[in-house]
Amino acid sequence: MFEIAEYIGIIAFASSGFFVAARNKLDFLGTLISVFLTALGGGLIRDIAVDRTPYTFTHNAPALTILIVMVLLVLFRFNKRDSIENKPFFILSDSIGLISFSITGSLIAIEAGLNLTGVLALAFVTAVGGGIIRDVIINEIPFVLKTGFYGTIALLIGLTLYVLDMYGLISFFTTSMVFAAGIALRIVAYYKKWAIPMV
Repeated sequence: MFEIAEYIGIIAFASSGFFVAARNKLDFLGTLISVFLTALGGGLIRDIAVDRTPYTFTHNAPALTILIVMVLLVLFRFNKRDSIENKPFFILSDSIGLISFSITGSLIAIEAGLNLTGVLALAFVTAVGGGIIRDVIINEIPFVLKTGFYGTIALLIGLTLYVLDMYGLISFFTTSMVFAAGIALRIVAYYKKWAIPMV
């Protein structure tokens, strides 16, 4: 269950990181860094937080997956600015990455025996940590700080899985339901322009 969510998140966020790099007209190295940080940055922080060797450092598949995604996106010429701005594929890939990594962060925290605060923290960091680092490096205000409901969804996923675990209800089926519901919520929130009120 963890690996399925992990790789779905890697593919989705690699695409998202590529689109952000294309929008900012980064060169190949800049694009590679953007993709790497977006896809793997949150997971690195998560694993270090629970004192485990980062998944990316013990498995070759994540890096290979990122390279394949980059090659496919270049070949299909998805790097043109006018093909990515606010387009459904970008929104969908970003939503899938957000929910997948929220789930993996929550599952790792639960496996490590963390309390509710720990589960929420790892769900949030895994989902948005890489994107925050990427945006800071390319001198943008992190997306999660401009779209309040984006990070809130990660926290809701963490809370949901924590409650399910309390009652011994975590399974492939329930996790899949959380995954589907999370994506639906993210897409509806995006198109309805839901946001947390500003202070």
